[in-house]
Amino acid sequence: MARLARRSGRLTRRMLLWGGTGALIASLSFLRAANVSRVPPPLETAGEYEVARVVDGDTLLLETGHRVRLLGVDTPETKHPHRPAEPFGQAAAQFTRRAVEGRIVRLEFDRHRVDRYGRTLAFVRLGETLLNEELIREGFSRAETGFPFRSDYQRRFQEAESSARQQRLGIWSTEDFK
Repeated sequence: MARLARRSGRLTRRMLLWGGTGALIASLSFLRAANVSRVPPPLETAGEYEVARVVDGDTLLLETGHRVRLLGVDTPETKHPHRPAEPFGQAAAQFTRRAVEGRIVRLEFDRHRVDRYGRTLAFVRLGETLLNEELIREGFSRAETGFPFRSDYQRRFQEAESSARQQRLGIWSTEDFK
């Protein structure tokens, strides 16, 4: 009887081992079948990168596979799963697309490098133009200064927003944003 109990104990451990391995294999197979891509590790260095695609007004996809979220900017949504596109969302995405898609941009980082969704947080320059600031100046975004980043850029973004408001550009041209 003791021999049988010991044997069944081994059998249980083996079953658990193989069951766990089977679950792992099944999970990996599912991910492969679903064609889920792996998120690359965070960018380590500021520098020049090619923009493969503009996801929306404030998010870029680099050739490296990294998603970049522009700091200090929050353009109207275009891809929310449960809501229609917000006013000026498509225009903001088009502005960003014309400015940087397929081009080499220079990324600058601040203290926080990655957001909770795994996107790289950056200031994006095209030549001497700071895309983050231009989106605000053209009225496609508020200056989002609640998230901590460089105070000199916060001031620039607030001045750009003030200018867009005074000129009633983009989101500031409708009653919804006043």
